[in-house]
Amino acid sequence: MKTTWMVRAGRGSENIEEFLRHGIVAMGDARLGPLSPSQSKADMLRLYAEKYPEEGEGTRATWASQSARFVSEMKSGDGVITYDSERRLYFVGTLASEYEWAPQLIESKPHMRRVKWTGRVSRDGLSASARNSLGAIQSLFKLGPDVATELAELAVALDTAPEETPPVAPPVAHPAEGKPRSDAELSAEMFDKAGAFVEDAISRLDWEQMQHLVAGILRSMGYQTRVSEPGPDRGVDIFASPDGLGLQEPRIFVEVKHRPGTPMGTKELRAFLGGRKANDKCLYVSTGGFTKDAHYEAERSNIALTLITLPRLRELLLERYEQLDAPTRAMVPLQRFYWPAR
Repeated sequence: MKTTWMVRAGRGSENIEEFLRHGIVAMGDARLGPLSPSQSKADMLRLYAEKYPEEGEGTRATWASQSARFVSEMKSGDGVITYDSERRLYFVGTLASEYEWAPQLIESKPHMRRVKWTGRVSRDGLSASARNSLGAIQSLFKLGPDVATELAELAVALDTAPEETPPVAPPVAHPAEGKPRSDAELSAEMFDKAGAFVEDAISRLDWEQMQHLVAGILRSMGYQTRVSEPGPDRGVDIFASPDGLGLQEPRIFVEVKHRPGTPMGTKELRAFLGGRKANDKCLYVSTGGFTKDAHYEAERSNIALTLITLPRLRELLLERYEQLDAPTRAMVPLQRFYWPAR
């Protein structure tokens, strides 16, 4: 099995779209300038000490290690994946070049390698152990062979419909790798994994439950809600207002699309906004995220429109969890977990 690497694109889908459009993976940091495969780990440490004197030695060592791996250890022909948290999709490909300095492609991520992207895997189709392994906080890390194999087996071609994603595979194990991490790194990874597991639990809800979860969050904010009955031509999925009748402002209209892996576009947003009045407030919830054009459409809209992705829905759930009514909490049961403060 060939070596396979995770290279994170960061939060949101914008960098992912750039990765796919240009056929690359990339990492920050413009402050370093062009790097060379001939630079040793010690060279990287000295460079980070020069460019980031304000950072702690441990932080600089972590960054230097990841940069050294990206520049020197990764090889053309290795496997590579990246993750779109909005659409809950891992994209799978093969490295097709050595390291290049290319700030003209993504200014904030000028250190680049070319990639032939070939497939995608839904996070919901992975085993629990694979999801746990892929939740590591590092921007770049090497996958265990079992996880890499599972991803390769589940990957579907990029031009295949999301509904054709294969079913859940049997659990696999992932051997631990690397040196012990600092308390700060372990804490960051713990919180990152916890957030991913909460999103997993939300994603497992069916479409009707998802509507009631969103309505429950709105009720926790002081609104009265009305959820439409199942069936065609329902207008909007949820209506909310202070009095529940729409006589008091704000009047909130909510559309809920629970289609993991399928981003909503401008066509869906325009259909939702059709017939809305200037003072109406609109929420569009999509567990499959939104296209870049949809985000632009929302920003330009004359009607107040907020787009809610799955990561943002998770944040709202956690922020309001103690205020939720019992039926809403029961859909995503959570327990409080304590971690030592740094």
